[in-house]
Amino acid sequence: MRSLLYIIIVFVLSGCCYSSFHDKKLDMVQQLMHEDPQAALSALNDIDVSELSDSATIARWALLYSEAMVINRLSAPTDTIINIAIDYYSSRDMVDEYSKASKLKALILSMDNNDALATALYLQKEKEFMLYKERMLRERYMYICVIVLLVLTGVMIGMRQRIRLQAANNERLIAEASGLRCQIDESRADVGRLETKLHGLLEKRFALIDSLCQTYYESQGTKIEKKAIIDKVKSEIESIRSDSFADMECAVNDCRDNILVKVKDVYPDIKNEDYQLLVYLTGGLSSRSISLLLGESVEVVYKRKSRLKSRLVKLCASSDTDVMAIFGAK
Repeated sequence: MRSLLYIIIVFVLSGCCYSSFHDKKLDMVQQLMHEDPQAALSALNDIDVSELSDSATIARWALLYSEAMVINRLSAPTDTIINIAIDYYSSRDMVDEYSKASKLKALILSMDNNDALATALYLQKEKEFMLYKERMLRERYMYICVIVLLVLTGVMIGMRQRIRLQAANNERLIAEASGLRCQIDESRADVGRLETKLHGLLEKRFALIDSLCQTYYESQGTKIEKKAIIDKVKSEIESIRSDSFADMECAVNDCRDNILVKVKDVYPDIKNEDYQLLVYLTGGLSSRSISLLLGESVEVVYKRKSRLKSRLVKLCASSDTDVMAIFGAK
């Protein structure tokens, strides 16, 4: 890319220097025009038109060449050269130069001094002008190709930079996703531990409590031979009621996202009896088991459960499904 830019810069600078050289030569010819018209025409013939660098220099050369032929009283076989000047100055609204070129054209066409050498040189200059036009056309195509190449190179560089930025962004997103995945894995591990703890507590302790309560409830009023079992059940229930309530409360909070803490936050004035009922409900005990732990009938438990639910519905947000789920069918 840099090499291409250096080549373009050198090419442009070379063209500028070459144009300056011919401008000085044309200035010299203009000074000779009235002092030595023949020398001026000879100097103009020495200039290779095909090597001139721009249309302004070509037009000036054509004007001076036609003027030299008029002053030397030479006729031109065609009006090609003077038309170069006329077309150039007309397209750029250069009135003085255009007027001068038009007058020279009329004078050249009116001359009848046909010099074979002058005619041959004139035709040679026409060929050189045609070569100049071909060279300009090639250079124009070359410039277009260079511009297209530069544009494509710029697009490629932009795309490469964009790809690099996208790759960096993708790496950042992958890193973030990896970090998020680690967090999810850690959260899953925590959930797994909580589930394990919940299953352990519910299966070993809560299930035992529920089973004993169910056994006691079903054994009331039976024959005396079941008295030993009933006594044992009573002993276990009393132990649970007095010693294991704190453990049950802690397990429920750990495994159900501090649901009891949430209830206390919205209902700080909850009575101890209602809080006990809430803990047993949240622990998953049946109404009959709760009735035995609280020492009340099942009907009373249902009524207290309904009243507690009504209070919490008023206090908690309607979207708090965790709290409302406490009062599912038991």
